Amino acid sequence: MININIFFRKRIDFPLDEKITFEHLDKVLKGMAATIPFENLNIVEGRTKDLTEEHLATKILGLSEGGLCYELNPLLFLFLKENGFKVWMVRGIVYDHSGQRWSGTGMTHVAILLSHEGKEYLVDGGFGGNLALKPVPLSGETVSSVTGEFRVERAETEFGDFLLYMKLKHKDQEWKVGYAFNTRERLLEVRALNEVQKVIAEHPASAFNKKPLVTRLTDRGNVTLTEGTFTEWNDGKVQKKEITEEQFKELAKDYFDL
Repeated sequence: MININIFFRKRIDFPLDEKITFEHLDKVLKGMAATIPFENLNIVEGRTKDLTEEHLATKILGLSEGGLCYELNPLLFLFLKENGFKVWMVRGIVYDHSGQRWSGTGMTHVAILLSHEGKEYLVDGGFGGNLALKPVPLSGETVSSVTGEFRVERAETEFGDFLLYMKLKHKDQEWKVGYAFNTRERLLEVRALNEVQKVIAEHPASAFNKKPLVTRLTDRGNVTLTEGTFTEWNDGKVQKKEITEEQFKELAKDYFDL
């Protein structure tokens, strides 16, 4: 099996011999967001396989593909665990702001819970363009990054015990809910997420089983590729253009190495 510690570092351009401390996590999350795309191509192309540690390492580190939350965050979880962090995976449900309701796919968002010096943090490397790029404390404290402001608050819902709030730079004027998540059910096995993949791949309400989506962060914003459009955010300004199927393939290669 591919050595996750070595090849993850290579993929995100992090020194092989440098010890990763809690203070390094910002750099790890930024590197991941810039180099590993959030994408659903294996779903829309019918190429899903059983989720295992070996499969994730091969797909994302060996073949240099990206993935969705249930692929990206488990790989990050394995990397952090191998580097001595106390981590678990947790499940959540994303709030659909366009429909003003919770996602019809249920608890299919996967994130990471990290414990450090007696405090717990939410860590997420698989939330598309909504990444905090640093650990978010469960204490309610607001953290800021180039992408915006983020905070986690305890809130009992039918889906769990915490809510992630976010205010994205250049996009949001007010705080909005990102997702609810449940810290009472903590996962340590990648295989436990095959149920999540099945729902995302097959459920009619899934946003990821109909059309291709590829996105990643850049130094000045982000780039997003869909079936018919290419969108680029630079310093708060957006450029969007229509593209052909052939251009999709070219842009996937040029901007995402896919």
